[in-house]
Amino acid sequence: MEKIALKSLRIAELVDQDNIRAHILFHFGIKFYESSEQTLEQVCLEKGLSVDVIVRELEASAETFQQADLPLISYPVDLIMEYLKHSHYLFVKHKLPYIGRLVNSFKANHSEYELVERDLKVLFPLFLDDFIHHIYEEEDTLFKYIRILERASRGQFNPSQLYQLMEKNSLQKCAIEHETHDDEMQGIRRITKGYHLTADAPLHVKVIYTELIQFEKELKVHARVENEILFPKAMALENEVKKKFFEKSQLN
Repeated sequence: MEKIALKSLRIAELVDQDNIRAHILFHFGIKFYESSEQTLEQVCLEKGLSVDVIVRELEASAETFQQADLPLISYPVDLIMEYLKHSHYLFVKHKLPYIGRLVNSFKANHSEYELVERDLKVLFPLFLDDFIHHIYEEEDTLFKYIRILERASRGQFNPSQLYQLMEKNSLQKCAIEHETHDDEMQGIRRITKGYHLTADAPLHVKVIYTELIQFEKELKVHARVENEILFPKAMALENEVKKKFFEKSQLN
């Protein structure tokens, strides 16, 4: 679509064409549900924004918001953890606050979605607190233990402290618990009926569901990286450290 056409479209039309655009506009301080009847050009003029810059971002939205296809299987453990920590940061600082704003400002004005509005406003903050707690706990325990194993593999360890840590922690047990952990999005899927949209669903509902679906996809990718790449590499590292530790203890 030509730039002139995008400039002249109402915000509601822009977002209805591609729901992901709501997130891009949000980063520029444009809330689609507050400026829905204004054209993009009108909103930019009112807010002192460059319409050409925003149009370029909207045109590139499909590429901008797709996850990089990194060859993580070839990465060392420390880089995989940095990748996961960066994902945590994006979830906690960008993606989830945006979805939270969408939920807080949600006014269904549609009989089919009144219960969804009510339940999401109750459930999403609970989900958010639980999710953030899980992320920080993972970084403070699992990632910390793996970093200690990394240092130990290079010979940098205190024998008694390392022994106590290995007795206390089991990556195999942690991996099993992680893989069988309850589906975090199960409750949200249930109240949205699997993100089912009626033919006359309001635009706000479409945007929320699009973001929730996208977030769930990102969570699944994140879980696969942990279950299929991080844990196998970390367990191999743990076995290597245990072998070196016991070999050294026999020499002493």
